[in-house]
Amino acid sequence: MHDRHIAPVELAKANRLLNHGPTVLVSARHAGVDDVMAAAWACALDFMPPKLSVVLDKASRTRALLEGSGRFVIQVPTVALLQQTHQVGSHGLAEQPDKLARAGVELFDLEGHDLPFVAGCSAWLACRLLPEPHNQQTYDLFIGEVIGAWADTRAFRDGHWLFEQADPAWRSLHYIAGGRFYAIGEALDV
Repeated sequence: MHDRHIAPVELAKANRLLNHGPTVLVSARHAGVDDVMAAAWACALDFMPPKLSVVLDKASRTRALLEGSGRFVIQVPTVALLQQTHQVGSHGLAEQPDKLARAGVELFDLEGHDLPFVAGCSAWLACRLLPEPHNQQTYDLFIGEVIGAWADTRAFRDGHWLFEQADPAWRSLHYIAGGRFYAIGEALDV
């Protein structure tokens, strides 16, 4: 493992990694090329097997890599990754071939998955693309089956987010528009 704080999350609880509606980073690898982009429209879709959906614009290189390999990672960036998240969401690989280096994005591998995982995130969901050509072409909507899930135990442990206990730098980002993000707020129990 890349970091001693990264722990597997049982697939039955993988949906909890996205239920709070964070902005996500989408990464993919194909033919020796890695790319990462930000996406504001990602959603848990099913429990077992866990599935998720994400909207990816036709112009993004990450989308082309995902379509080529049939695999991708959805990860939850933190407040500490605010600048990196905005930069990879604002620049494409075609216009800026060194965008990952410029943004300071560090990638790592997890055993058994030929995918680029972004360091510093609080959660990672490795996905297998469930091809739906009509939805992909018409709505830019992609569906993935989660085949592996991990979280950083400083932010998510025992199936629950710990935002109120963790350092504020571990809070998730929520994109509004025009370069404005919010960090997740306080917990409210009923």
